[in-house]
Amino acid sequence: MAQSKGYSVNVATAVVIANMVGTGVFTSLGFQLLAIESTGAIIWLWVLGGLCALCGALCYAELGAHHVGSGGEYHFLSELIHPYAGFLSGGVSASVGFAAPIALAALTFGVYLATAFPEAPPKVTATLLILAMVAVHTRTYRESSRGQVVLTLLKLALIVLFIGTAWVAGTHYPQQLPLSSLMDVGEIATGAGAVALIYVTYAYSGWNAATYILGELEEPQRDLPRALIVGCAVVTLIYVLLNTVFLTSAPTADLSGEVEIAYIVADEVLGAEGAFVVSLLLSGILISTVSAMVMAGPRALQRLGQDYVGLSWLGSTNTHGLPRNAIVLMGVVALLFLWTSTFEQILLFAGLVMATNTLFTVMAVFVSRVRRKGKAQQSVFTIPLYPVPAIVFLCITGWTVLYTAVQYPLQLAITLGLITAGYPLFRLLERRVA
Repeated sequence: MAQSKGYSVNVATAVVIANMVGTGVFTSLGFQLLAIESTGAIIWLWVLGGLCALCGALCYAELGAHHVGSGGEYHFLSELIHPYAGFLSGGVSASVGFAAPIALAALTFGVYLATAFPEAPPKVTATLLILAMVAVHTRTYRESSRGQVVLTLLKLALIVLFIGTAWVAGTHYPQQLPLSSLMDVGEIATGAGAVALIYVTYAYSGWNAATYILGELEEPQRDLPRALIVGCAVVTLIYVLLNTVFLTSAPTADLSGEVEIAYIVADEVLGAEGAFVVSLLLSGILISTVSAMVMAGPRALQRLGQDYVGLSWLGSTNTHGLPRNAIVLMGVVALLFLWTSTFEQILLFAGLVMATNTLFTVMAVFVSRVRRKGKAQQSVFTIPLYPVPAIVFLCITGWTVLYTAVQYPLQLAITLGLITAGYPLFRLLERRVA
């Protein structure tokens, strides 16, 4: 039997869901409660984040349908804006957009595992997880595909089990999320709401993951829209249900400012023994997240290697067509983040950079439309109700990026420094591969 040389729509959908559902949803609520008093406003922020992700997914689906090629933002920006925009985006996507979240998810895996087994050092187990996922995704398409689908289905089953167990055991604090609070949305439009939305948008990041393997999909123009839209819809439902459970199952005073939200809720609902089991379940959930990011992220590095002579070693593939060198490099960068940065530093910096990256890519939709105007149109996906989804995404994400930049000038300075410092390297490597 011939071995598959591409990924199916099921694999692409699994990559989207697995990239999105990770560290953010299990750690963000504690930070949000520090900024916002209204629990109803917090739930609406998760709905707003889902709407933003869906609008972004619709935009990326159109871009992918008309500009087929792996590499995500690198591919779109290089083709539609400027090669340097793509070069910078590709480097940032690989080093920060994926490597930093890989480190963050792996570290959270280690932390939850340590709550069950205190003798297991979080950074050591996180390191082993990253190394294992690098090994899996540098073998064959079949092993990479099957592993990702199985891990994502396991993740969804464990989350559903967690939500169902919490509801069956009883939500002991329903008064913390009264129906009247759902009408109290004023805080969403405040500075505190913007801070809370930073964590929400980080939790939803990854909705664009399937574009990184776009050129390796079996039917890219058909499969990409399905994977992005279905993935975003499923994750939005999961996030709203999870945060509803969190807010009604443990005192908000115990959750405020804490990272291990699910563990605190499990301890409150099920006791110490139940919390032990949940810690193991959450650790299992995060394995899928790390796997999906290790699978998707290196494709931006691979495209850089294919397009620039000086980076050609990144574009090489093994006998099964997988970018082994790019995957290994991303694993190394993730390990550097893991051992040199704190949780909050990684989250804030990665959140700002990834949001900026997607902001400019969605702007490229308008460029794509102008270039295609008057040309014969292919019978492929286009954004429904255009340009409304693009405008909604740009407004929500732009507000978040602007507020984050003002509140955290150090992260802004580092981002601007990357933009400036990257240009000489781009000029040095500008000669394209023939």
